[in-house]
Amino acid sequence: MEQEVLAFLYQKKTPQSVSDILGALSLSRSERKILSNLIAEMCRQNIISCSRTKKAGSLYTVVEKAPLVEGVVEVHPKGFGFAILEDKPGSPALKTDKSLRQDPFIAPVNMGSAHQGDRALFRLIPQKRGRTEAVVIKVIKRAASVLVGTYEAGRQTGLVIPEDERFLFNVLVRRKDSCGARNGDAVVVEVTDFKTGKRNPEGRIIEVLGDPHDINVQTEIVIRKYKLPHKFSDKALWEADKYPDTMPEEKGRHDLRSILHVTIDGETARDFDDAVAVEKTAKGWRLYVSIADVSFYVKPGSALDREAYERGTSVYFPTRVVPMLPERLSNNLCSLVPNEPRPAFTAVIEFDWKGKILASKFIKSIIKSYHRLTYTIVKHILVDKDNALSVKYNDILFQLHEMAHLAAVLEKKRLSRGSIGFSIPEAQVLIDPEDQVSDVIRAERNMAHKLIEEFMLAANEAVAATLATEAVPTLFRIHESPDNVKVMEFTTFARTLGLRLPAEGGSPKWFGKVLSLVAGSPKEYIVNNILLRTMQRARYSPENVGHFGLAAPYYTHFTSPIRRYPDLIVHRTLFSLLTRKKSGGVSPAPGLQEAGDFLSGRERAAVDAEREMIERLQVRFMAEKIGEIFEGIISGVTGFGLFIELLDHFVSGAIEIAKLKDDYYQFDEKNYRLIGAHTHKVFQVGDLIRIKVASVNIQQRQINFVID
Repeated sequence: MEQEVLAFLYQKKTPQSVSDILGALSLSRSERKILSNLIAEMCRQNIISCSRTKKAGSLYTVVEKAPLVEGVVEVHPKGFGFAILEDKPGSPALKTDKSLRQDPFIAPVNMGSAHQGDRALFRLIPQKRGRTEAVVIKVIKRAASVLVGTYEAGRQTGLVIPEDERFLFNVLVRRKDSCGARNGDAVVVEVTDFKTGKRNPEGRIIEVLGDPHDINVQTEIVIRKYKLPHKFSDKALWEADKYPDTMPEEKGRHDLRSILHVTIDGETARDFDDAVAVEKTAKGWRLYVSIADVSFYVKPGSALDREAYERGTSVYFPTRVVPMLPERLSNNLCSLVPNEPRPAFTAVIEFDWKGKILASKFIKSIIKSYHRLTYTIVKHILVDKDNALSVKYNDILFQLHEMAHLAAVLEKKRLSRGSIGFSIPEAQVLIDPEDQVSDVIRAERNMAHKLIEEFMLAANEAVAATLATEAVPTLFRIHESPDNVKVMEFTTFARTLGLRLPAEGGSPKWFGKVLSLVAGSPKEYIVNNILLRTMQRARYSPENVGHFGLAAPYYTHFTSPIRRYPDLIVHRTLFSLLTRKKSGGVSPAPGLQEAGDFLSGRERAAVDAEREMIERLQVRFMAEKIGEIFEGIISGVTGFGLFIELLDHFVSGAIEIAKLKDDYYQFDEKNYRLIGAHTHKVFQVGDLIRIKVASVNIQQRQINFVID
């Protein structure tokens, strides 16, 4: 009853009487004495306060310093959880409790009816030792009433087993509400009755996705698990379809169709955001980075704009793209396809021979891409000296060589200032004609990738510097300095690998020097990964604090407005600067902080969804290889055991310490290694190891190895 009283008083703005509380809690008159005694005790504990009035009698309210706060429930699959509290300046509970440096712990018995992601009211219980604990007083808002899971059919009722292990209960579904689902189908279920205690909630199936063994169904599962918007409204589709196939004339655009723009992308790319061109000048080079002018089609306040914002970003899966914009725009009208005039926003940057910017300007333009190149084609021309391709692309051959020269100069300059050159391979899932995973490999990254990357970085920095100098409100892409404690932990770990680290750790240049120590060695991948974990996540913010990883005082995202909404915001604010200089107008910038937070969240959801999809396919790929032998490298050592990265396939798994049968191994926490008690055999990060695939847990996406 105490929790209900607290929740009621907390949500009321004015003091309440005992009668008010009785009515709100639907208590009987016989329970009035129990309530009165409870209220008296709560007053003695200074949880609520009492004021007396002649007219209304005793009135009660939550005292200002009562340890009641709002936040979000983060559930662990084992049943306990944590309260992710709002950082509200001035909140008495947050201000006085020093133990809140860690998220308060929620014991299973104190979870109430809350589920993963629910917004709740918590009562904080300080502990003499350790972290503060929290009790869920009331669920304020449900995070999820719709879940995706696997249907287990029964005679009269069935169960939906949620995909998200943090949702601790199964959902009970009556046969009439099963939507024709078959046993084992992947389904979407709507929870209609959240139960308290240990009872399963009830629900009804609203969508049957199909056989979860199908890769395309797996994609649908991930889309719904992460609540990715994937259907455009009729209004948004109508707005996209209303534009003619040919670009209408627009006054004021610079005609750059004579400039030899080309696009350079992956083989499977369909949306071409950027086209580039380079001209040699007397002082160095002139770089054109022309970006699809999405703002020409997507107007503020339109259905297209609203739905693009809600998505925040396109999401890329091995067999499907969930685009930010309808395909008519993303793959057609906005895309810089070859030999078609397209509206663009062009950054024109003049460099000297050492890569120093001499001048820059930004113009609305109309361009034509002369060739749709791939990274592979460019590599074959510039690195492999492929004669046939050189003849085929003879009209741009000189330009490609100048591009390579300029990119090399820009990279050298960027690294010399301290920009961190992480080398983290990405997984590429190969799908055969039967929609089965044929392999998981490390995606190739060649000099053509670096060439485009340098040009995009240069354009993004130039735009950010201009907007910052002109004090135009916009969204910057910021990356804050890493936590000193994490840097110290990495330093300790690196020394166990025998690395002689440079002094004065923590600066971007220091990170770069550390990476150079392991470049080209077997330890490179491990050190890159662990060093990356010390970093904070980059995010969007109207407050510029620079970009630590790039060692750049100004940075933003300008170059991918087809697939990233922040870039569209930057296009609009940059154009507002250009028009302001002509008209004297002021650039509007409502809600940039809220937009930055929201779009950073959408980016995280997209990254997590893409990563999980890769993991799902990696696990299914390895499920077909149980009993097979592979070579690997130890990528991590904990008290749990060893973590292994395979060399032949881009897949990782683990060996439990209990599965190391040749000795009793103990974890040397100080030196991040396992040591055999009798043989003194050592397993440490970077060691090569021969393993056998022992088992695979598809549900938990775990791959288990044993030593061969």
